[in-house]
Amino acid sequence: MTDSSPSSTYHRHELAKDAAEVHAFHESNRQGWNEGAIRYTEWLEKSIAKINARQSSLHPIERANLRRPGIDPLLGWCSLAIHLQCASGEDTLSLWLEGASRVIGVDISDVHIENARKLTAATQAPAEWYRCDLLDTPHALDGTADLVYTGQGALCWIHDLDAWAGVVARLLKPGGVFHVLDDHPMSWMFEQDADTLRYAEGMSYFNYAEAAQGWPTTYIGDLGKKPEELSVMYERLWPLASIHAALTGAGLRVDYLGEHPDDYWNSYPNLKPEYRGLIPMTFSMRAIKA
Repeated sequence: MTDSSPSSTYHRHELAKDAAEVHAFHESNRQGWNEGAIRYTEWLEKSIAKINARQSSLHPIERANLRRPGIDPLLGWCSLAIHLQCASGEDTLSLWLEGASRVIGVDISDVHIENARKLTAATQAPAEWYRCDLLDTPHALDGTADLVYTGQGALCWIHDLDAWAGVVARLLKPGGVFHVLDDHPMSWMFEQDADTLRYAEGMSYFNYAEAAQGWPTTYIGDLGKKPEELSVMYERLWPLASIHAALTGAGLRVDYLGEHPDDYWNSYPNLKPEYRGLIPMTFSMRAIKA
């Protein structure tokens, strides 16, 4: 999402028009994440310590949604959880801490997957890692997952939502569960450095994509290079209806949708207290493969 910090530059971009352009956007994002994931490498020792101390990083919303009536906790029913866009693996191994017998992580970034393998070696967790565009997730994994999990800043990097949902559906066993907690698309509509909810000029809820060079200071921050020296990264706003339609179109049954005031990224660091809680900052969605 747009950030006006000096370490990053953003501008509106055209939506991907075909599969070739989707691939090109994702490949550019891979290069950008290889640059940004170096920061995760610096955080790796902290991740190792957390996992060895059995400190799960799952958000309370995720934990609550996976324990709603009709779905037991991961312990006892989740033999395999597949985490799409797994980053450096801390959240993936948290699924193991929550009771999954085995976990698999998929991410497009070479650096992220290298970090994840180091994390596994240091924690002896039962995990496997695949470095690929999630749209190319190996078919050998089809029909193996009790849980497909994603979110916390993931969907904005995908430029073909129907293809994404198709991967989710093919990975799940019959009766398997999909879950996502991510930024609410409404949270894109306002200036992130403002102290009030001020509309971000040029934003569209229905068809907005942007290109950026560099990273927000509130996240990856300064990598020691000028923004124009870094790879271009492409993000896409997906309305809730589009996410729902993609999942149901892939044959899944959405059985829960939540909209939440929780802002896990602190996306609006300067927002006055009286404006917090007025709009949803995150959403969660759960779906079942029939």
